[in-house]
Amino acid sequence: MKKISLPALVFLLLFSLLFCGFQSGAAQGRDKTFTNSIGMEFVLIPSGSFMMGRDPAFEEGNDSELPQHKVNISKPFYLGKYQVTQTQWEAVMGSNPSKFKGRNNPVEQVSWDDAQAFIKRLNAKEGHSRYRLPTEAEWEYAARAGTSSAYTFGDDKHDLSGYAWYDGNSGDTTRPVGQEQSNGWGLYDVHGNIWEWVQDWHGKKYYANSPETDPKGPSSREYRVFLGGSWYDVAFEYCRSASRGYDSPDIRDFLIGFRLALSPE
Repeated sequence: MKKISLPALVFLLLFSLLFCGFQSGAAQGRDKTFTNSIGMEFVLIPSGSFMMGRDPAFEEGNDSELPQHKVNISKPFYLGKYQVTQTQWEAVMGSNPSKFKGRNNPVEQVSWDDAQAFIKRLNAKEGHSRYRLPTEAEWEYAARAGTSSAYTFGDDKHDLSGYAWYDGNSGDTTRPVGQEQSNGWGLYDVHGNIWEWVQDWHGKKYYANSPETDPKGPSSREYRVFLGGSWYDVAFEYCRSASRGYDSPDIRDFLIGFRLALSPE
């Protein structure tokens, strides 16, 4: 067998690395971050798999977070780096419904229906239909950022103050977005500050029979899901990655806002 010379071996290795890099870039075909016309920043979330729901051996919570089950997110998508702020809401909707006023504080007292109206106007403003709420599975997958612990940083609730505004440090109000540490994928306030509406209808037993790939929630129910906890909530119960709440899609509450997803072109 003819031996390959060292220069030829180095060339083949470099070519292989460059080719793989080109393939990876071509597969993604998009930037890692994106900023839209009103200054909303988005982070590209890669496709992948994770265990959705809480681990009953290590976390307390409600039965609707069970059973923990494998979910595949088949396509990359963009997710807001921050919760939608009052400045961004007003730029699109022309008013500010929030109880806790602050330009860079998250908008709250907006219903799920209100969030859909915002999305419709923003899509019209930018000439496409790619903005939407994330699905519940997409939101939890992005919040976890590759982790399987109760929080994106681990299991110790005493570390939450470095990542979230909750009842232990919020001062009974929302806070400007992005002031605490981000998760591993560069998303801020996935724990606390405000609960975030997602697209799904709420089903208490949906986890037991949901599809493994790209679940979108029940086809119809009475309530919509929100995730992440808020400035008002206790750490161990409501600010975990798997924690989920629900309410009527027309309810407005100063604990609830949202974060936008953006489907790639």
